[in-house]
Amino acid sequence: MQLTPDDQIWWQYGFVKINSTMIFTWAVMALLTAGAWMVTRRLNAGSPISRMQHVLEVVVGIIEKQLNEISPRRPVGLLPFVGTLFLFIAVCNTLSIIPGFDPPTGSLSTTAGLSLCVFTAVPAYGIGAIGLKRYARNYLQPTPFMLPFNILGEFSRTLALSVRLFGNVMSGTMVGAILLIIAPLVVPLLMQLLGLLTGMVQAYIFAVLAAVYISAGMDATPSRGE
Repeated sequence: MQLTPDDQIWWQYGFVKINSTMIFTWAVMALLTAGAWMVTRRLNAGSPISRMQHVLEVVVGIIEKQLNEISPRRPVGLLPFVGTLFLFIAVCNTLSIIPGFDPPTGSLSTTAGLSLCVFTAVPAYGIGAIGLKRYARNYLQPTPFMLPFNILGEFSRTLALSVRLFGNVMSGTMVGAILLIIAPLVVPLLMQLLGLLTGMVQAYIFAVLAAVYISAGMDATPSRGE
């Protein structure tokens, strides 16, 4: 039994490898790109609007509402970033019900890459919102002695993001495969339905935590005289 899609090699030349993680990541990216083009090619500001545009507006509205609840100071560009994270993870986890599809989120390399995107976005949005000086001062709160611990906290929460998503997706895939061998009829179907729900929840949690981390980086406690 393969633990992650990294173990399945499609092509190899020397140290260069193309595995299932890369193949299915490209497939999801192509699917999202094609879907975005089909939905947005005939956007209409008037009435009536197409069903696809209505669905798109509902999804965008829900994500935007969540971001506004997390941070009223939401910067420009946070909606596309967090929304893309959510859609990519949600589509990867949803397509896992297709036989032969190995969700890229079941690979630690994928979840680590997504977490590094969040790790980079936190200072980028924070510096853009409050400036480099005030953002750097956050690492000295509540006292300068907390500097190493605050830096360590940045790395630890990034690690927690990647491991949490990887562990949940990998464990769900393994349990489904085991049940398929033991009871190949009803139980695997129920596990697939439960896996769909869990996959959506994991996508939501990852996106919300990313928004929370970015919003926290935008906040700074003003010092006296500011």
